[in-house]
Amino acid sequence: MHPILGTWDVSLKTPIGTLRAEYVFSDTGGVLAGTASTTAETVPLAALVCDGPRVTWRQAVTRPMRLNLDFDVVVDGGTFTGYSRAGRLPRTTVTGTRRG
Repeated sequence: MHPILGTWDVSLKTPIGTLRAEYVFSDTGGVLAGTASTTAETVPLAALVCDGPRVTWRQAVTRPMRLNLDFDVVVDGGTFTGYSRAGRLPRTTVTGTRRG
């Protein structure tokens, strides 16, 4: 079983402030899938890879600006920490807490 499965409250500390989102990770027939939702939009996650506690994925967003993001996090029980990166921009710290 993938350690990332479930619903997560996620914070991204960006240069324009902290953004909050809800991430949902699921396993359907052995295929890991997910979505990221903010008040502005819901987007699918792509290229999800779970290697032990380390999970990576990609996503495209259009708000607050159009970006393609790469994520790399490490799950530790009910939390995860890591970063996201949009092209040449500096890395953004990412933290998540699993919901009940």
